[in-house]
Amino acid sequence: MICGVDEAGKGAVLGPMVVGGVGCEEMGDLPPGVKDSKALTPKRRATLYDEITGSFPWTVIEVSAADIDRFREEMSMNTIVARAHAGVIAALTPQTAYVDACDVNEERYAATVTALGSPCPVIARHHADALFPVVSAASIVAKVSRDRRIIELQEAFGAIGSGYPSDPVTIAYLREQIRADGVPPVFARRSWKTVEEMMKDRRQRSLGDFFA
Repeated sequence: MICGVDEAGKGAVLGPMVVGGVGCEEMGDLPPGVKDSKALTPKRRATLYDEITGSFPWTVIEVSAADIDRFREEMSMNTIVARAHAGVIAALTPQTAYVDACDVNEERYAATVTALGSPCPVIARHHADALFPVVSAASIVAKVSRDRRIIELQEAFGAIGSGYPSDPVTIAYLREQIRADGVPPVFARRSWKTVEEMMKDRRQRSLGDFFA
């Protein structure tokens, strides 16, 4: 068996990062239309997700915002991703793993994933989700899984947007929560520059009000 591994939410400021893995015997075994999740509509992603998870070995690892903050005290974000990639590969136990490289150096990233616990050879490529159908399948599983977690957070906390710093809804939500509560929400990545700058701005405003 081979497997593909990809992640969703690496750069988000709200919510978890989700790493997905999918196994198959041959690339051609996967459902027709499998491709990079970003190139699919939400409806098509959901349909393919059901087909993939109903017929192939798969798994996900969710890394919470709090865990990301904690891990970043000890390692880079790339290493956090690589460790989760290795965990997914270990769970699926394939003969070969294809992963989306999160390092400018593909060979170095493959070596990192191997060193962090992959039980098999790792092939790391940039844009692997567009190159290898099995990684495309993993990207679909990761993306749909994370989107569902974001929907759960929206239902619990209101309009939080997509969770990415480029999303005006996410930024407005974060800014309002920090203004109102003095701290970011529990599902925010406090080590992210976006949050740090908002907290710094709030402290400066508070000091300004104190000395006014």
